[in-house]
Amino acid sequence: MLNNVILIKVKQRLNKLDSSDYDNIESWQILEAFNKAQVDWCRRNLHGTNQLREGDEQSNRRIDDMQVMLVTVPIDAHQRTNYFETDELPSNYFQWKRISAKAKLECCPARRLTVYLTEEGNLDVLLSDVNKQPNFDWAETFATIKNNRIYIYTDGVFEIDSPRLTYYRQPRKIEISGIVDPYTGDVSTTDVLCQFKDDVIELFIDESVKILSGDIESLNQAQRSNQSVEANN
Repeated sequence: MLNNVILIKVKQRLNKLDSSDYDNIESWQILEAFNKAQVDWCRRNLHGTNQLREGDEQSNRRIDDMQVMLVTVPIDAHQRTNYFETDELPSNYFQWKRISAKAKLECCPARRLTVYLTEEGNLDVLLSDVNKQPNFDWAETFATIKNNRIYIYTDGVFEIDSPRLTYYRQPRKIEISGIVDPYTGDVSTTDVLCQFKDDVIELFIDESVKILSGDIESLNQAQRSNQSVEANN
């Protein structure tokens, strides 16, 4: 869907176009609301705080809608005493999905490792439990996230090789050529289109209208848009 179509649809849902009541809402404000709407919608639906209580990959629709945000990248990890510490998470990191790696020992060929994400608060319990400790024979271990890095625990028994991080990236912000970018203050030099399918963009439009109508205290449009975005979710 073209960005100019998004502007028209948002204005139409705020009020009829021929009334010109809301011409004082500038294009950059609509872009800011739309980009915020993408983030709000993604957080709500990845977590499952929506009308259907469906979260990340809990239905075919969620998988289909969210797959454009999933990326897999190699990530460097550095050996410490009993864990491997990765470089900082990518700048467009949005939400964890998984990390895959191989475990290595000098005496054995590398084997694919299953890495479970766990809470930092449970670290001492997991390391002291023989059934949950990092284990090369079972090719299982766990990881935590803190300080914008991932810590893959090995208990000093084996090494980590070829870690690859799969994560949901931040929704791509849309831009319109010649319009001030509300995030940088610069005039955009090119159009940047929304990465999602048109049917999902329609939900973002309703979400944008909900945000803008709340800003201008237009309760009817806010309620209508909120009902629409959840009913069609």
